[in-house]
Amino acid sequence: MNGMSGVEPGALLPEIALAVGAVAALLTGSWTPRRRQWVTRWIAVAATAAAVAAAAAAMARPAEVTATGGYALDLGTHLARLVVAAGTLVTALIAADHVAGHRRESEFHVLLLLGALGTVVMAGASDLLVLTAGYLLASIPIYALVGFGKDARGTEAALKYYLMGALSGVLLLSGVTVVFGAGGATDYATLAETLPAAPSSAVAVGTVALLAGLLFKSGAVPAHFWIPDATQGAPSPVAAFITTVPKIGALVAVYRFGGQALAGAAVDWPLFAAVLAAASMTLGNLAAFFQDDVRRLLAYSTISQIGYLLMAVAAARAAESALPSLLFYLAAYTVTNLGAFAVVCALPRARAIADYIGLLRRRPRMALSLIVCLLGLVGTPPTAVFIGKLTVFTAALDAGLGWLVVVAAVNTVASLFYYLRWILPVFRAAPAREGADGAAEPSGDVARWSAGIAVTAAAASLGLGVASSPVLGLLQSGALLP
Repeated sequence: MNGMSGVEPGALLPEIALAVGAVAALLTGSWTPRRRQWVTRWIAVAATAAAVAAAAAAMARPAEVTATGGYALDLGTHLARLVVAAGTLVTALIAADHVAGHRRESEFHVLLLLGALGTVVMAGASDLLVLTAGYLLASIPIYALVGFGKDARGTEAALKYYLMGALSGVLLLSGVTVVFGAGGATDYATLAETLPAAPSSAVAVGTVALLAGLLFKSGAVPAHFWIPDATQGAPSPVAAFITTVPKIGALVAVYRFGGQALAGAAVDWPLFAAVLAAASMTLGNLAAFFQDDVRRLLAYSTISQIGYLLMAVAAARAAESALPSLLFYLAAYTVTNLGAFAVVCALPRARAIADYIGLLRRRPRMALSLIVCLLGLVGTPPTAVFIGKLTVFTAALDAGLGWLVVVAAVNTVASLFYYLRWILPVFRAAPAREGADGAAEPSGDVARWSAGIAVTAAAASLGLGVASSPVLGLLQSGALLP
């Protein structure tokens, strides 16, 4: 490990690819006629594909940190860069069916790349100031994406998202200020040495305020209220993005801040994370039970999934397997959730559960992809989320959080109810109806790119579950920088 030396520019190739892609798409879109805005889509695809390749290659590098200690390049950052770039690439391909030919198509891809870059920066930040910059970069472009359609519902969703984000951002900045005042530094390495001697009340207040901002970005209770409205009001590809990609950076940032800056502090932040995990998975499941709009159902499913992911954060201090389980679950959830949303995007007029009646007979590939992804979100073997839940539950048990594992197990069984409410109509036969994707629609009504992504994601969810052993072995060989 190259502890406090500077890093080579090659080590930052994923971030550079996303930044250059955003700038290139912005300049190209500014000088390209509206009928040729599709060029920016392929710039975004090329940038994210390059970021995926660079992130995969970087995983073989030793862990290092920038000379100022503000940005770490370790296992958490490497996997976050890989999954964020891959998720953004999938989103750009799904969006090809929805924004192609739009007069602001270039803006869409620029905002998408900037949001992804901010998410990566959040994951790698080991300094409060870098964390704040990443948080803002991962927030402001996404506010605009939610309202991209400029319709009444999208504008309302963007406004709610922005207002909640502004409040959470103020809390995060307040927390950064208090923690800085208590610890006398902003880098996590120094804070780990100074916070144990700082007033515990000040550390607790600063920690809660700071985590409030990150929990908003992840979608955990109690900062979850924006997710259903934003998911329902935003364009479908944006809904897929906001319920998946920003969660990666936020949860890795929470894990890193708690495990590094608060390593010796008297604040019992693992208990705080455990309580929020139980609340998120329970409230998310309860709210999803009787949702008829499929996007709102997936939004509440996202809240419950964040609860399971927070179990790994709660186990960070006491279980060595906490980090590998968190990272694997994040990758598994990203593939599976994007697959479910890809089906929704492929059938743009099927907005309610009833619109999926008889889908298996008319669209067998879409139906099977949806079934695999929804059962995957439950945690059904051999899908990747099943392995993710199993490893997270094991880490929580190792950390002495048996009560939380019981709560999670009960919630997993309960979640089967609302996923089956969506799956069972797929098998039922229904008379043809006009104007819905779920019934006797012409084959051309299925979005081609989204349909392909749905099938690929479902296969990847199964493949990652089957190949989980070598992947977990690779993740267990690394760790966050101390």
